[in-house]
Amino acid sequence: MTDALPLPTLLSQVLVAFTIEFDNEFERQLVGGGGPSTFLVSMVMWSNFMRFVGDEGVTVRELSARAGVSEKPIHPSLAGMERWGYVVVRPDPADSRPKPPRRDWIVFPTPAGRRARDVWIPLFGVIENRWRQRFGAKEIDALADTLRALVSRFDLALPDYLPVVTHAMFVHKGESASSPDPHLAALLSRVLHAFTLEFERESEVSLAMSANVMRVLDEKGVRVRELPRLTGVSKEAISMSTGFLTKRGYVVVEPDPTAARSKLARLTPKGREAQDASGPRLAAVEQRWQERYGEDRIRALREALETLVGEPSWEASPLTRGLVPPAGGWRAKARTPETLPHHPMVLHRGGWPDGS
Repeated sequence: MTDALPLPTLLSQVLVAFTIEFDNEFERQLVGGGGPSTFLVSMVMWSNFMRFVGDEGVTVRELSARAGVSEKPIHPSLAGMERWGYVVVRPDPADSRPKPPRRDWIVFPTPAGRRARDVWIPLFGVIENRWRQRFGAKEIDALADTLRALVSRFDLALPDYLPVVTHAMFVHKGESASSPDPHLAALLSRVLHAFTLEFERESEVSLAMSANVMRVLDEKGVRVRELPRLTGVSKEAISMSTGFLTKRGYVVVEPDPTAARSKLARLTPKGREAQDASGPRLAAVEQRWQERYGEDRIRALREALETLVGEPSWEASPLTRGLVPPAGGWRAKARTPETLPHHPMVLHRGGWPDGS
């Protein structure tokens, strides 16, 4: 396993590639279809939010319960989805109280939200069919079967996509109303979610920060402006990560002595120790999974994912062949990274898995 990518990196890159291809096609259809204009968001916002909002509406409290964030009576994505035009929130006309709390208000889809739903629902099958044609039907079916067999052994009803992270970027359990027949992205996410939870129970640093930002740092320092290119995640995700890591003493950000107006980020001894422990911890979790779920099953999963990922650089990986953004799309204007993220960084800014 020393030369192989960690299992969660393989899961992450396949999941993120599927999501970006899905999101690009969503943008192409929504914008090109002449639907109501609205701020674009990722598949994540369908999987963990909009699929629970029917035409008849749902209370704010019930929406949180269905989405698996019942510890927060107001879903953390509600404000954004309302501001971006996907939903509207109104008091319940049947509630006779003069000032009912917002958690008892009703969430309804807007015309733009209904249009987005009409694009989202069939799109999972569209992208899966593309992958079956690109990578082989047998290969994609075998991967889905292996993932489904693993998910059936979990004792958690995990959401269809990793949740929006907090400032520390640890994932939370977030049990939700699981899809009865999960699509490929949901299967990938649930397996990655379960692995991440097990890793993070033993780690002081989230897997998202360890696998992305800390992975590319050393004691000499790396220019902060280069981190989005090296990690495949956005400037916003980098800023959030380095802010947390510097406060906790894992990273130092300081002026670059060789370039004006440039900053370096480097690992402290504490950061080096934490990152050195990450590899053995990842290997230990994978070993436990082999013992728990079967060595042959985990090996089959790893081999299937390795075939899809190939050489894990943006230009060489087979995964990136389907990631050409629509002409004029927002990703067409973004700088091409060197790699797909080694773990999703799902931020509140639209749910993009690379933190964009």
